[in-house]
Amino acid sequence: MHTGASNLVRPSVGSWVTYGLGTENESLPGFVTISPLRAHGGVQNYSNAFLPAAYQGTPIGSADVPITQAEIPFLKSLELSSSRQRRQLDLIQRLNREHLTRAQRDPNIEGLIESFELAFRMQSEAPGLMKLDDESLATKALYGIGEKETDDFGRQCLLARRLAEAGVRYIQVSTGYKWDQHKDLVEGHSKIARATDRPIAGLLKDLKSRGLLDDTLVIWGAEFGRTPFAEGENGRDHNPQGFTMWMAGGGVRGGMAYGETDEYGHRATTDKVHVHDLHATVLHLLGLDHERLTYRYSGRDFRLTDVHGEVATRILA
Repeated sequence: MHTGASNLVRPSVGSWVTYGLGTENESLPGFVTISPLRAHGGVQNYSNAFLPAAYQGTPIGSADVPITQAEIPFLKSLELSSSRQRRQLDLIQRLNREHLTRAQRDPNIEGLIESFELAFRMQSEAPGLMKLDDESLATKALYGIGEKETDDFGRQCLLARRLAEAGVRYIQVSTGYKWDQHKDLVEGHSKIARATDRPIAGLLKDLKSRGLLDDTLVIWGAEFGRTPFAEGENGRDHNPQGFTMWMAGGGVRGGMAYGETDEYGHRATTDKVHVHDLHATVLHLLGLDHERLTYRYSGRDFRLTDVHGEVATRILA
């Protein structure tokens, strides 16, 4: 779901998107991931792989840390003033550019130069964005902030809106592995649904009220659903054969369902959407042709959808 491949290290969707679209704010990363998982893929879920380093996702916190304690690692130096950091960075960048001149072309060094400059600029803009104090009480209530069940995920969603408003191109928000209910499915799913449903609805309402939903694509999903039959006494096993994801805004038709499963809800039977089709459709909605968005590496051109992918045109507005 994150990279289009399961057996090779490949760039993640967010890296491909920022590679294709560039950035709208030179003081912020083009790709941010909020509270990402350390396990189950970890950094590979937001990695740039062989794309230049500037397209790596920037993590804020991790799934096992409350968002109120989350921070961007290594953002500020505790020992050097801003002016001394600038002098230090100028020295490093001069050495990097000398190396690049000798090498003529080195995407790793090019990306490193961009990343160092970005990290320096982020020190002045990123901390203010992460503070939600200046948001109104009404906005916080919209996301369920201040209420026990919804506070953490509500803060993540509100931070995502602030990042989108500031020009970040691609933002991931994670809920961890809390949906993986092999037992006590009703209790487990009900708990995490209560924690996420209101913040997600709040995000959509907030984006729409600010005029951002028309060109902001919101995607909700996971790597699979659950089987329609029990596992053990009251759980469900993994089901990658037929499950639901949804999209809103960003050029998607509202109020429709695309595709069907069999009568048991077990396997997709009509208008199947492969992962490559999903990625092709996402890139199309963002103004990118998945067949033309390529990067030459190790002797051949790579793309997110490999040699596959068809746009699900019927979901387009």
